[in-house]
Amino acid sequence: MTLDLRRALPVSAVLRFAACGPAPTQESKPAAAPAAGPLVTRERVQLNLAGAELILAAAGGWKMNVAVVDDGGHLLAFARMDGARPASGYTALTKAVPAATFRQETGPLPPKGEPDLLLNLSLQNAAAAGGGKLTTLKGGVPVVVDGQVIGAVGAGGGSGEQDAEVAKAGIQALLDALAGKKP
Repeated sequence: MTLDLRRALPVSAVLRFAACGPAPTQESKPAAAPAAGPLVTRERVQLNLAGAELILAAAGGWKMNVAVVDDGGHLLAFARMDGARPASGYTALTKAVPAATFRQETGPLPPKGEPDLLLNLSLQNAAAAGGGKLTTLKGGVPVVVDGQVIGAVGAGGGSGEQDAEVAKAGIQALLDALAGKKP
């Protein structure tokens, strides 16, 4: 004979029993201790829209696309200069994002000083599959203030060397403005 609890106990007793949940065991873990040290980062330098626009203004005069991102690779400002190739707009952003997130300039990876064509083609295919989070193209340069990467600039439309030059010119204008130097 089986016991049917729905008939043997009133509904209120069944609900109270179910609400209690499982009995505590000796295997229950205590709450984790809080982390040592500060819980937030204060007084952090961040690139903002005004800084990004100053970078774009300094990069003007070239037939290029220029993207400025914050330290997480999120777009702050973008400009396609008059006469710049439309397709290079995507390239500029593709260069800026990894420069910010990997904290280094973009470009081919030269083993022992010599570019490896097959490695670079493989990385470009990986970049395409990864949605633009990696590139071997030159022209992505991180923005470093007080030893901290606060963003990056990606330029597209010229040769890799020209793209990097334009990105660095925009960054230098920002650094000069922060130091109080006049253009």
